[in-house]
Amino acid sequence: MAKETQQTCFRTTIGGQALIEGILMRGPEKQSIVVRRPDGGMEVKNEELKLIKERYPVLGLPFIRGCVTFLDSMYRGVKALMFSADFYPEEEAAQPSKFEVWLEKKLGSEAFGKVIVGLSVVLGICFSVGLFFLLPTVITNLLGYLIPMNKLAVSLVEGVIRVAIFLSYLILVSKMKDIRRVFSYHGAEHKTIFCYERGLALTVDNVRDMPRHHPRCGTSFLFVVVAVAILVHAVLFTFVTPANVFVRMLLQLLTLPIIVGISYEFNRFAGGHDNFLTRILTAPGLWMQNFTTFEPDDSMMEVAIEALKQVLPAQKGQDRW
Repeated sequence: MAKETQQTCFRTTIGGQALIEGILMRGPEKQSIVVRRPDGGMEVKNEELKLIKERYPVLGLPFIRGCVTFLDSMYRGVKALMFSADFYPEEEAAQPSKFEVWLEKKLGSEAFGKVIVGLSVVLGICFSVGLFFLLPTVITNLLGYLIPMNKLAVSLVEGVIRVAIFLSYLILVSKMKDIRRVFSYHGAEHKTIFCYERGLALTVDNVRDMPRHHPRCGTSFLFVVVAVAILVHAVLFTFVTPANVFVRMLLQLLTLPIIVGISYEFNRFAGGHDNFLTRILTAPGLWMQNFTTFEPDDSMMEVAIEALKQVLPAQKGQDRW
């Protein structure tokens, strides 16, 4: 099939997330979840976007909007992930505990579902903060008893350990069979968005030829968070000498909103510009996508195409960056 002539490229604000046998795509007006059912068909669930910053404009200000967007994306992402998982239940699903049954009766199914999603988000954040922020601090503190280090050396060693843990985690997770399939859907999402941004028809043939590494990927954002954390903590602890490791960890937790805010603004800047500087700054995040995106098959690309079509704005160009 001959491809359509490529039109002027542009950058879209549409983004997505890979699910279990599906994709969540988010546009300027609504989001869509498309899941490949076990029978081969596609389940589509659309939802109008109601952003909290529309009710409270202050939450949409630079550096504040980063944390708000991050938490909102996590909540919606976990909710979508649980929706896709319902189509592929485990063979021996665990029975709900008495507490879960009691809580559902008290709250009702809808409220109970929101509580579960909220708890999942909190646990996910706690796990990430503990693994990528607090654990490197503990390890560095233990090394300090063996190797005398000044303030700068402590920050550098802590940063190296943080990056090493982050990379090791991504590499190990990417080796898991089920996760690898999710990461293939991640690749389908990127390739479909690239196809759309290049003005080509959204067909499997066109999508197949697109690159799977996208500069506005969540993986790149996470890497930026880690990199910004290293810089912020290095500056902070150059002027502040914590009394002990627990005070140091507390200060790191208190700076997290600042780190997320800076990282979000950096990603917005890099997403809206394409020059020599932004290409250098986004290169590490693109390289890391070797572990979080894989080549999709045709059925995965079909799901991604359908998800993207569902969130295209009614007014052409409304999604331009």
